[in-house]
This record gives sequence, structure tokens and C-alpha cells, in this order.
Amino acid sequence: MTDRIVAESAAQTLERASNSDGLNVLARTGFAVMALLHILIGFIALRLVLGGYGDADTGGALKPLAASPAGPLLMWGGCAACAALALWQLGEATVRVRRKSTGKRLSKAVSSGSLVLIYGSVALTFAAFARGRGRDSGDSTATFSTAVLASPAGMPALIAVGLLILGIGIYFIYKGLRRNFRSELRHFKGTKRGQVIDLLGLTGHIAKGISLILAGGLFILAAVHNSPRESTGLDGSLKRLLDTPAGPPIVAVIAAGLIFYGLFALVRARYGRM
Repeated sequence: MTDRIVAESAAQTLERASNSDGLNVLARTGFAVMALLHILIGFIALRLVLGGYGDADTGGALKPLAASPAGPLLMWGGCAACAALALWQLGEATVRVRRKSTGKRLSKAVSSGSLVLIYGSVALTFAAFARGRGRDSGDSTATFSTAVLASPAGMPALIAVGLLILGIGIYFIYKGLRRNFRSELRHFKGTKRGQVIDLLGLTGHIAKGISLILAGGLFILAAVHNSPRESTGLDGSLKRLLDTPAGPPIVAVIAAGLIFYGLFALVRARYGRM
């Protein structure tokens, strides 16, 4: 009984911390940072469709910002915001749903738990650029794949990574099609503004899901072919698509969808439930 009381007290303390105003403000900032990243990546992808250059991934979006006079400040600020967002999602996956049914707890653990990984990895990317060690995302992904393939778990582990990312992508598409993102916003139901936000949420989540599926598929191909250089992330998958006959219009649609997702995330940052 005493252990149960101690555990409940600890859970309540963690829940209060995860609901603190300071963390909520930083988490909202994290949503805004993620929104801007998706918009930048979407525009880089459109530039590729038009024959331009660039890396349509997090590294490609951050590199020019990091090189600016305010670069270190922007990078550390982005790191703090995304790390706070990851912590906030960790609270969503654990202490905030502890009184819910088992099914809801499991569902939230999977959905918010996957976002912890995404936002945490973006925070680490910001930190790397802040320390002057930022790298091309494709090279970082290939290096990671090389390390996993060289580990005792080898190919099965890299396939598992690919399947995890692919599964998160499928979840995003499902969330978009079912309009499950509506519960994240305070209002706008039944308004013209709400219809626009619905469109942004639908197309944005589907495009985000497709981009994750493409990236996860490259991890699986890299494992099956024992070729870590094949796992080049979103930028590599989009550039592969561009080399196919139907690739440019598909990449253009994905790019537009990523921009829409970014615009939706901006609305989420301002009006989302916390």
C-alpha cells in the first residue's frame, strides 16, 4: 500500500510538471518551430521540382539559418523548443493518460511516443548545428544505418527501424483521413476558417505520412541490400522520385502537402489544446 501511495504521489508530481505553464509555452514554441521547418522543407522540395538545388530535409533547412549571424542563438532556441515539445509529448504518452482505459493508454503511448522520437531527433539536429557539427541529413542517416548494420542485431534491427518509421507514416495518413487532428484544436468547428484548417490538416498529415513512408522504405531497402548508402532520408527519396517519369508532379504534391502541414502546425501552435 505504501509503495502504491508513493508511486501515485510521484505520478501526480510528474503530471503537474508536465502541465506547467513554462513547459506549455515552450512546447507551443516547439510546434511553431516544427511548422517553419516543414514549410522550408516543402519550398526546397518545390525548388528541386523546378530544377533547382538543395536538400529537402531538416539539415537542408537549418544549414542557411545556422550560417547566419544569429545562427547559434536560433539553433539553441530551436533545440530547447523541440526538446520541450518532446517532453510534453512524453507526458501525453504517460502521466496524462494514466486514468484512461487500457486501450486509450496504449493508443496514446504509441501515437505520442512516436512523436517523442521525432521531436527529440530534431532537437538533437538543432544542437549539432548549434555546436558547429551539423551535417547533411542524408549522410547522417547513412552513417546511422552503417552503425546499425555493423551491430550484432544487424539487418533485422535496421528493418525494424524502417518498419517503425513506415508505421508512423501510416499513422499520420490515418490521422489525416479520420480528421483526428480536430481534437487538438480549441475551436473553429462549423466555421469557414475551420474548413480551411480541415483542408490543411487533411492534406498536410497525408503528405507527412507519405514522406515518412518513403524514408522508412529506404531504411528497409538499405537493410535488404546491405547498402547503408541507400538510406538517405526524405531528401534522397524525393530525389529518387524525381528521376522517374511521374516523379516531378508527385514530388510537387508532397512538397505542397508539407507546406500545408507546416501551416496547420502554426495554427496548432497558437490555438491547440495543451
